[in-house]
Amino acid sequence: MNEQAFFEDLEARHRRIWPAGLPDAPVYPHGEAPLGDYLRAWARKRPDHAALVWYGTTVTYAELDDLSERCAALLKGSGVGAGDRVAVMMGNCPQFHVVFYGILKLGAVYVPVNPLFKEQELVYELNDAGATTVIVQDQLAPLLMSVRAQTRLHTVYTTSAGAMLPALPTLPLPAGLEAPALAVEGTVDLLQALRDTEPVVLPPVDMDALAALNYTGGTTGLPKGCMHTQRDMVYTAAASYALTGGVDAQRLAEGSDDVMLNFLPMFWIAGENLGLIYPIFSGATVVLLARWDPVAVMAAIGRYRVNRTFVVVDNAVELMNHPDCGRYDLRSLQHTRAASFIRKITPDIRERWHALTGSIIAEGAWGMTETHTSDTFTTGMQDDDMDLRGRPVFVGLPVPGTRIKICDFDTGAVLPVGEEGEIVVSTPSLFKGYWGRPGVDAEVFRDGWFRTGDIGAYDEAGYLHFLGRRKEMLKVRGMSVFPSELEVLLSRHPAVLGSAVVGRPDPDKGQVPVAFIRLRPEHADGITADTLHAWCREQMAVYKVPEIRILREFPLTATGKVRKVELQALLDTEAGG
Repeated sequence: MNEQAFFEDLEARHRRIWPAGLPDAPVYPHGEAPLGDYLRAWARKRPDHAALVWYGTTVTYAELDDLSERCAALLKGSGVGAGDRVAVMMGNCPQFHVVFYGILKLGAVYVPVNPLFKEQELVYELNDAGATTVIVQDQLAPLLMSVRAQTRLHTVYTTSAGAMLPALPTLPLPAGLEAPALAVEGTVDLLQALRDTEPVVLPPVDMDALAALNYTGGTTGLPKGCMHTQRDMVYTAAASYALTGGVDAQRLAEGSDDVMLNFLPMFWIAGENLGLIYPIFSGATVVLLARWDPVAVMAAIGRYRVNRTFVVVDNAVELMNHPDCGRYDLRSLQHTRAASFIRKITPDIRERWHALTGSIIAEGAWGMTETHTSDTFTTGMQDDDMDLRGRPVFVGLPVPGTRIKICDFDTGAVLPVGEEGEIVVSTPSLFKGYWGRPGVDAEVFRDGWFRTGDIGAYDEAGYLHFLGRRKEMLKVRGMSVFPSELEVLLSRHPAVLGSAVVGRPDPDKGQVPVAFIRLRPEHADGITADTLHAWCREQMAVYKVPEIRILREFPLTATGKVRKVELQALLDTEAGG
């Protein structure tokens, strides 16, 4: 099909179904400016407004701006400059905001590191990114210091997740958050260093320079760093935030009165957007939690009158089923978006959520780390559960400025509305390539468009549906697990000759990785599945640890590749009993 004709037809359909009152262009309260300038602008305009609330500790915009200026000065004084990679390895806490904005104000490159990583995963990402400085949560510092000699790190800052807790918390604390700060030899205490540092004049930041390496897996090898700029980040916020509903675009320049709740890990790209970028871009308040906890979530909504949040559908169900649910007033919630990783939104779930909160729970968006996520929106598309009756997963319409077409996987030809094919995207927030992987870039980019490998289709009205992933990626409790990464890690065990990882469905986790292993002949009698499983638990984040099946031989194709379809059939036979 002719591409021009496809988009003329699609855009006409979209004009007919565009939700009333929603803008059709990105909205920038302070123009296309760096995120650090957005923080500075709100600090001038509303210095005493709460930027974030942490179990009762309030950090105002003026305070966050000052702390992040000091952080930028501290990093600069230690030799970090524009373009240098700074790793951040910690869970949710206010210091995350401080270092994120400090790094961006300096023009350095933010590199989030999964705090669940084990030794090999950690060494790989630090070296791949070329990080020379790291800010790490104190409880994770001993692991980091044990591998420091294998990296290029020269400066390590530590901070305790509970360092900024109030004397009398207003919300239930998760276990471990009040643990005493851990002093680790060879590291620098971040908060003390900030107190000892004065802000300095910083040079202007180039919005089109590399600003973040957000790591994602793939179908070949270990994770790759997606190169994003601050222009990507600001566009994502500008194109998406006004479309979440209930936002007066004319008042955005005065600052939002929204109170958002975020418990998603901020090292995730979704948590980065929802916890770090969106609230500060809009001048709102974010109530930050260390992690998901249904009682803390309900208490936070009730106490701080939260009106926006993002959940996983499983979270919503757990909350509604909680025996203490009736004790809390949740009716301040006006906008609840959800991700359907394992459990999908059903009419029953929506009806129960509406009865509890008075708001409609809806699918959040479709997106990828490569596109900085939030490429579609679903606001105003829930009448008569229209979004739940089509093919899963209904993901709505592309956000303003983003174009999505459906193409033939093999030829790249544009397919008509109604036909299934590859989701191919062009967006201002599209990553600038994989860090140090020009060969992979050549495979995924086509004339400025990104080939996602995901399967999708537009329905007759013009709404987009995500139908699955052609890639091998698994979802374990909502976390991405890539078989090729596990196979690379497994290959490092001296007894493993080869491995092939596939997934099996699981009612609680969504999917579980299963590793089929061939042992080296000299280890065939001395290594068991339990031994390998224990090794995996030491080398991999807990959600990646696979079940182990030991085989004498792999089923192979004529060209010597493992026939994973036959391994999948073995699992299906197992399940069938």
